[in-house]
Amino acid sequence: MNFNLDFFKDKKILITGHTGFKGSWMCKMLTMAGAEVTGYALEPPTNPNLFTLCKIADGMRSVLGDVRDLPHLKEVFTQIQPEIVIHMAAQPLVRESYQNPVYTYEANVMGTVNVLECIRMTPSVKSVVNVTTDKVYLNREWEWGYRENEMLNGYDPYSNSKSCAELVTSSYVNSYFNNMDIAVTTCRAGNVIGGGDFASDRILPDCIRAAAKGMDIIVRNPFSTRPYQHVLEPVAAYLLIAQMQYDKKELAGNYNIGPDESECWTTEALVDLFCKKWEKMTGNAIKWINKYDGGPHEANFLKLDCSKVKKVFGWRAKWDIDTAMDKIIEWSECYINNADIEECMENQIMEFCNL
Repeated sequence: MNFNLDFFKDKKILITGHTGFKGSWMCKMLTMAGAEVTGYALEPPTNPNLFTLCKIADGMRSVLGDVRDLPHLKEVFTQIQPEIVIHMAAQPLVRESYQNPVYTYEANVMGTVNVLECIRMTPSVKSVVNVTTDKVYLNREWEWGYRENEMLNGYDPYSNSKSCAELVTSSYVNSYFNNMDIAVTTCRAGNVIGGGDFASDRILPDCIRAAAKGMDIIVRNPFSTRPYQHVLEPVAAYLLIAQMQYDKKELAGNYNIGPDESECWTTEALVDLFCKKWEKMTGNAIKWINKYDGGPHEANFLKLDCSKVKKVFGWRAKWDIDTAMDKIIEWSECYINNADIEECMENQIMEFCNL
């Protein structure tokens, strides 16, 4: 099955969490495709942020709102009458969830309930993708990838709230959507990296901030293993699924989205690659130091088995980590040098889609 951006031309698409890092890349891709995009989200979560820097709002309708605010959310659904809904709004950080568990559950669980309730009441909706995380699984620290039928029970408040969001979605599917012409899929994506991520407590944004200042990179858990992938990989996968299930409801389900096993890297190896490529592209040498800070529990070993999405949709990752790192440093160097980051973003999307 082929990912076809032309499918989205003139389609009415509602994206929650559009001001975030992943949401910004998705909105840019869809507006380039000629879709009628409406976003519903809080203000961008960081300063600076990709959404503002690349003028994402210029090509779409951007609504400031909280997914916990059901009346406002219903009002937007009624006005827009979307055909496709991509739900990405969330409190997305593990460490933040330890500090603010109540908000994390409110946003990630009740926010999902509210979005699904609006979908239930909006007859125009045909295709829904609810984005969760690879951390929804009960992590047993084993060496093989988790499959979609593994037990859900995330450890920390963030991961657990996303496990709950999966269960909420399943309940709505069984209780309502199976009897309606609405296809609903949940996507469990691995760790996302890419240009324009300014979040705290994420390894590559930390690397870029340190490199820009000529400082050592602080790595708090160099031996953890994660399924790293460029942000355009899951964005394209979400849109492929939204496209294919639009007319084939039987394709809806639960899907892992991640790289091949060979692209599951330790943090140590990822940072080594960053340092090597940063020096090659900029001429500035940089190093990292291991400095565990005694923070809260995070999983050490996490892989995904993505054979289901490959079999059902023919999906394949396009950029390996080596290429993804080139693109990240390309974008970051462009930003640091005050060059045209919007053009860089658009060029990377076109290059990715033309592969």
